[in-house]
Amino acid sequence: MAEEIFEKDINALADLIVKSEKILVFSGAGISTESGIPDFRSPGGFWTRFDPEDFTIQKFISDENSRRKHWGAMTEGGLITPDAKPNLAHYAIAELEEMGKLYGIVTQNVDGLHQKAGNSEDLVFQLHGDMSHARCLSCNDRYPMEEVMEWVKQGEDVPDCRSCGGILKPDAVYFGESLPMEVLSESQYRAETCDMCIVLGSSLVVYPAANIPVIASRSKASLVIVNMEPTDMDHMAEFCIKSKAGEVMSRTMEKVREKA
Repeated sequence: MAEEIFEKDINALADLIVKSEKILVFSGAGISTESGIPDFRSPGGFWTRFDPEDFTIQKFISDENSRRKHWGAMTEGGLITPDAKPNLAHYAIAELEEMGKLYGIVTQNVDGLHQKAGNSEDLVFQLHGDMSHARCLSCNDRYPMEEVMEWVKQGEDVPDCRSCGGILKPDAVYFGESLPMEVLSESQYRAETCDMCIVLGSSLVVYPAANIPVIASRSKASLVIVNMEPTDMDHMAEFCIKSKAGEVMSRTMEKVREKA
């Protein structure tokens, strides 16, 4: 019976995708865990090993010892996973772009796996920043994180900007730091003007990011939530699928190809 219900939901999701023209994907940690990236808040995750109070933007800017601690934590893993590879869910979303149906990806993730799967940079809106690069707080130059981590491994425990000597910071949003306003504004606009929103692997508890599916629903877009656990927004969705994003999206895209 459970398999029959699952297939019914897969078919329903495929039907919505076929008839939709502007699909907005909202992705959370649940899609990245399928690529082996631990959820920061789960048991054994980064925030169970480090105090979030030590990772504020104020401490990072004002205290060199704090920056040293940050870069040291980076070498212990959990914040960056350069060997992580996209999974079936990422590739399914990339296929939506190839079909001309993808309107954008609003993601809470900082791993860059959507781009690695083949999605265009200008369609990925990373609300919480991007751990694949470090940015100079003075001149705004960006460096690949792999390059910066090589400097750290070679003994430069507080790396600085090669252009101006300014403070380098991982290009993610720290506690006490505002979300990038241009990214947030564009994400909200796309939520207002999409005709379908698919939530993949998000518990929808972190704001203001979690407002994006709400905006889409209130703008009359079809809302579907794919997540292992219930969310507070399940009542707003046309239906919810309690399963892994990779399995759901890969099977759904098979149906979409058949129907299209």
